[in-house]
Amino acid sequence: MRLQGLARVDRRTKHLLHRLGAGEIAVISHTDLDASCASALVERKAAAVVNAQRSLSGRFPHPGPGLLLQANIPLVDSVGDHVLEQVKEGTLLELVDGSVYADGTLIGAGQVLTESLLARQLEEAKRNVGAELAKFVENTLTYVVNEQALLFQDHVVPPLRTKLAGRHCLVVVRGAGADADLRAIRSYLGLMRPALIGVDGGADLLVQQGYRPDIVIGDMDSVSDATLRGAAELVVHAYPDGAAPGSKRLQALGLPHLVLASRGTSEDVAMLLAYEKQADLIVAVGTHFSLTDFLERSRAGMSSTFLVRLRVGSLLVDAKGISRLYPPIHARRLFFYLMLVVGLTAGVLLVQAPAIRNTLDLWWLRLISLFHQPRHF
Repeated sequence: MRLQGLARVDRRTKHLLHRLGAGEIAVISHTDLDASCASALVERKAAAVVNAQRSLSGRFPHPGPGLLLQANIPLVDSVGDHVLEQVKEGTLLELVDGSVYADGTLIGAGQVLTESLLARQLEEAKRNVGAELAKFVENTLTYVVNEQALLFQDHVVPPLRTKLAGRHCLVVVRGAGADADLRAIRSYLGLMRPALIGVDGGADLLVQQGYRPDIVIGDMDSVSDATLRGAAELVVHAYPDGAAPGSKRLQALGLPHLVLASRGTSEDVAMLLAYEKQADLIVAVGTHFSLTDFLERSRAGMSSTFLVRLRVGSLLVDAKGISRLYPPIHARRLFFYLMLVVGLTAGVLLVQAPAIRNTLDLWWLRLISLFHQPRHF
């Protein structure tokens, strides 16, 4: 392997994604590169990824690194944390197998992830998943005991300009497969006109597919300035003690916003907001609910998702994976079917409706007569 590209450097992968252009090299420090970030790197058409950490640590098997290999994006792993200090934004990087050169100087070396190496790492991770699952279950039970208020107490939510009562609400999180699922429910969106709630980067996804978010909610650390300026309403997710780091960014942009303090993740808070505002139905796209999702996030707050889903109950419909259930019809095939139906319908009308057939025959005779006028000498 030998390739060159400009470097984009950040310890937070989701921050780097906004600056990463096609053909550039992402330099990150991301242990257990999750599927959501890996999918975004593929979407941004990264030339390669240099990770200071192990993209698959062995704690549990997850698909993140495999998504890069499937997209033929080279991944150089375990280069070491010093690479983030030595590589400056915009530096010309050259990757020669596992060696990393910045402006011609060798600054580090890592391991190029291959299919065979990934298979061995996944096998190792499968052996360790039991211990990780035990930790997660213990954490969840502790969270249920300590945070029962999330399940039983009403939450004080700020007054919104956007009306949610009696409406469907679509909560969009930028998880793996969210873009395909959003396209798959386009007809539902056109028919029901739900309130659109984007959770951080999920708001960018809505904009990319031609929608304007009614509400953007979250920490405001992974959503673009343009989307924030175009959203109808902004709600910052604050910590239980009231601290709201996301407010600083919005204040710097001069954007008015509301603050909602709550435990759990921003996607949990988005669902609670819709629930407390008496939405008729909550449709979730790209949200995290599988065991792999929780282990990828590797944080205690993810356990709140169980409690929130218990609270919202039957109001919640998860659209995750709907694009696999209803694969999109190719446009040319759809056009062919449409023309076939039109042709068959016209044929039936001609056979079954003598008046139409006689009228067409008369037009045909008139058309022929125009080109066969008698000649005068």
